[in-house]
Amino acid sequence: MQTPGRGDNAPMSDASTPSFPQASGRRMQWAQMPAPVRSAIEDRLGSRVVSARSQAGGFSPGVAARLELADGARVFVKAVCGTPNPDSPAIHRREARVAAALPAHVPAPALLWSSDDGDWVVLAFDDIDGREPELPWRADELQRVLAALHALADGLTPSPVSLEPAGESLARLFGGWRRIADDAADSARVPATVRARLEDLVEIESRWPESVRGDTLVHLDVRADNLLLTPDRVLVVDWPWAAVGAPWLDLVAMLPSVAMQGGPDPERLWRAHPLGRRVDDDRVDAFIAALAGLFVHAALLPPAPGIPTLRAFQAGQGEQALAWLARRRGWRDFAVADPSAYT
Repeated sequence: MQTPGRGDNAPMSDASTPSFPQASGRRMQWAQMPAPVRSAIEDRLGSRVVSARSQAGGFSPGVAARLELADGARVFVKAVCGTPNPDSPAIHRREARVAAALPAHVPAPALLWSSDDGDWVVLAFDDIDGREPELPWRADELQRVLAALHALADGLTPSPVSLEPAGESLARLFGGWRRIADDAADSARVPATVRARLEDLVEIESRWPESVRGDTLVHLDVRADNLLLTPDRVLVVDWPWAAVGAPWLDLVAMLPSVAMQGGPDPERLWRAHPLGRRVDDDRVDAFIAALAGLFVHAALLPPAPGIPTLRAFQAGQGEQALAWLARRRGWRDFAVADPSAYT
């Protein structure tokens, strides 16, 4: 994916491009965990931890650290309790269930073990010698990821894991435009051009349950910070939101974040990608509308406990998803505001 006038290794945006929200929260460090929890992890690992490198990516307030053990082994450990975010343990518990069920051919770090004492949930994975994609996006790395998503969808159809349908799992999250339309205070906080299209947005969004049907195992949260690049592989990490749905869902869900983080126009990437072929435009529009509604409505909520950076990131994704939908629908009168307009 060569950008005119730039090499494959060059960022896909100019240095003058405004900075974008970072996909990182306020993580706990390994040394900040209660000593009994650390000791229990070391007992399970069978060796003492001699170094711990915290990983910044992702929004969990818990620990995410690459550990080096006294016996020379390496392992990646995620651990969280209900403080400060009460929802985090349930997310980790579901990730443990999904990760344990993933077959070996899925390009994801293997789950070694998990533990749950009712307070602390701990997951231990193979430590992968890889890194997140560089941001702003580089053309060569984006091309690798786009190709990997095609291979992922192909390899996970039909789903090798029995999970709930995407229409069921996303029902807990989607419906943001309807919520905004039904709440006068929320409606007043979105830009006037968005308010003028609320009726259209609610109607298009309402068709999302049918649009996501399929038999592919989908991740539903593919972003740069949930990817690891090695010299010869692209691995997808953090699978707590996985479900069974249409094979193109991960690509469409990722593209607003790509645009937000210095990548190309989502529509150009979508039209050029094999997963975008022979997919009904109305199905895609319904999913984009629901995705935009999720992010814009979430950005109007109070800050998430222990995750002060989340709302700005959601607002940025919502802004890009809205802009993409507006272009697809030909809404020439539609102007998308800066993401800060939603916070």
